[in-house]
Amino acid sequence: MTTKLTDKNISNVANLGIQWQAVITADGSTTTTAVAGRGYLIDTTSNAHTINLPASAIAGDTIAIKDYAATFGTNNLTISRNGNNIQGVANDSVISTNRASVELIYVDSTKGWVYTNESNVAVLGPTFITATGGTITTSGDFKIHTFTGDGCFVVSCGGNPAGSDSVDYLVVAGGGGGGNKRAGGGGAGGLRIGAVTPSPCHSPLVTTGLSVSATTYPITVGGGGAGAGNPVGSNGSNSVFSTITSAGGGGGANGDANACGVAGGSGGGGGRDSGTPGSPTSSGAGNTPPVSPPQGNPGGGTLCAVGPEGGGGGGGATAAGSLQPADRTGGPGGAGLNVSPVF
Repeated sequence: MTTKLTDKNISNVANLGIQWQAVITADGSTTTTAVAGRGYLIDTTSNAHTINLPASAIAGDTIAIKDYAATFGTNNLTISRNGNNIQGVANDSVISTNRASVELIYVDSTKGWVYTNESNVAVLGPTFITATGGTITTSGDFKIHTFTGDGCFVVSCGGNPAGSDSVDYLVVAGGGGGGNKRAGGGGAGGLRIGAVTPSPCHSPLVTTGLSVSATTYPITVGGGGAGAGNPVGSNGSNSVFSTITSAGGGGGANGDANACGVAGGSGGGGGRDSGTPGSPTSSGAGNTPPVSPPQGNPGGGTLCAVGPEGGGGGGGATAAGSLQPADRTGGPGGAGLNVSPVF
């Protein structure tokens, strides 16, 4: 026999009664994993607490929670979604008002858990992103996580649209290494930048911020490429955050080799003897692989074996490297970007 669980069935299930459990005293280290059909009295007198909703839920599952000591306002209770949505959003809920009590029922995979009864509860939001990782500093209302080496950005609360659910990001890859002897300069590492509220002065390089959820994001910080290569310097290494990858800068060409600068986040410059004599097209391409907005620019070319002994400049975030000038000097590198007004 197959039973269809209608809205009426769900309502009946919700009213079958809750089995209240012994008081849980928050100790600051353990969490509680809830079981359907049970109620939880939680004492946060000394510590905040997290209760995990059941990961495997079926329609009609019900959970009840009560602030035992009227201290949720001082030490909050976090209701962890544990893989399912809450109120249709992939974010945890934070209860931060004293004497609060709530009841949740699981509906379906779209809405997940919804609140059916709320007492002494402020709006279940706004909630804000909470995370650890990197070197943390603050600027006004903003917290900045800076990574100068590999690590993890650990989000314990993904916030919600009423508070914050997106982060600004700046991801810079390692620069390329220069060539050897009358060589081209290495290209800058790819620069990708996003801001929840982009600054008009940085358009079109700045795109929108990135939404996050309660999970761990591994961080890769790319190093610079080795210089004095033959026939080219080494490319820098990529830097990665979530879906954002900035490509390492391209290596510059060796001045004595018939080679061109290498493509990368920004391209490497050409060496004195790069490519076809008399041609300025000896540099590496920028924005490779291509992304939008572009992460970099090409390197500078050379005039190739016509007397001058310099190489082309490496590309930068906002400008290409310059062509080798006819005065035995190297071409300047492309300009970068001042990001301080954004971050």
